Amino acid sequence: MKLYEIQKKIQPVSTGWKEKAKERLDDLTKPRGSLGMLEELAARFVAIKEQIPIVMPTKEIFVFVGDHDVVSEGVSAYPQEVTGLMVRNFLAGGAGINVLARCVGAKVSVIDIGMKEDLADAETLIKKNVRRGAGNIAQGSAMTQEEAERAINIGIEMAEKAYRNGAGMIGTGEMGIGNTTPSAAIFASLLPFNVAEVTGRGTGLDDKGLSRKTDVLKKVLEVNGGALSDPISTLAAVGGLEIAGICGLCLGGAAHRMAVVVDGFISSAGALVAMRLNPLVRDYLFFSHRSLEKGHRIFFENEGIRPILDLDLRLGEGTGAAVAMQIMEDAFKIFNEMATFSDVGIEPGA
Repeated sequence: MKLYEIQKKIQPVSTGWKEKAKERLDDLTKPRGSLGMLEELAARFVAIKEQIPIVMPTKEIFVFVGDHDVVSEGVSAYPQEVTGLMVRNFLAGGAGINVLARCVGAKVSVIDIGMKEDLADAETLIKKNVRRGAGNIAQGSAMTQEEAERAINIGIEMAEKAYRNGAGMIGTGEMGIGNTTPSAAIFASLLPFNVAEVTGRGTGLDDKGLSRKTDVLKKVLEVNGGALSDPISTLAAVGGLEIAGICGLCLGGAAHRMAVVVDGFISSAGALVAMRLNPLVRDYLFFSHRSLEKGHRIFFENEGIRPILDLDLRLGEGTGAAVAMQIMEDAFKIFNEMATFSDVGIEPGA
């Protein structure tokens, strides 16, 4: 299903089912609201799935991989070759996302959507390459609009695949050296905010590196200023292929009434594009954590969103999404398994 067709399928979540969930939560053997955000997570999931009790969802995390020629401007502490090495680590099961996904029982799928390196021998890598790396956004556009739409459609396709396989919860993940730079450019363009307010240290830049990165981002917006007119043209001009894939995953997940657990700063950039394309997407997104990237704090404050966790994470890969999935499962089990006042014959407040 194509980008513009899938958006028509996205419906508002049911306020009636959310009220039903709240009635049960208020009847649980505890003071009303005393489990805080856990109650909100459960109620939101009930509203999405329209089911009581909650059927514990199967889970899949999608790690979209893309490279960025803007690394030639000195915006990253790591060389571009690390992207391919980390993909092999994902496929071997040795990365942080693999460990945390195993803890929560989530499948990990790795998609080459925009790598420079062609890992033809990697049998378990999902090969959906749109182009061999995004262009240097300090000198021109990251990709064409047609390429951006193709990458979004791949994300939609991954969500559709997860839905067909019975997943009720999907997570976003990414890998791509230099990808905090296009993410910051998207935040600066779509929130919008001043470049300096949304630019962080990425994989660990020192003060000199941060200053250089900020200057590069100013140039990015200057060079591409004429193309920042709408969400897709902005994505094509200053974004990345993995960011586009995440945007598509958010759209596809919402269309198929799945909970979409969004990872960190880069994943939030993809989610922001999806929300700007269709505001109803937001009801299906569970933002897992606030990263150390200062632009992430700006994003949450601007959009009025509260992330589930704040653990100073900045690894990406979907690691924050995996940790948040465990918290969400805790919320669902409380909703399903905790006794109610009605069950035990106690009047609330007595």
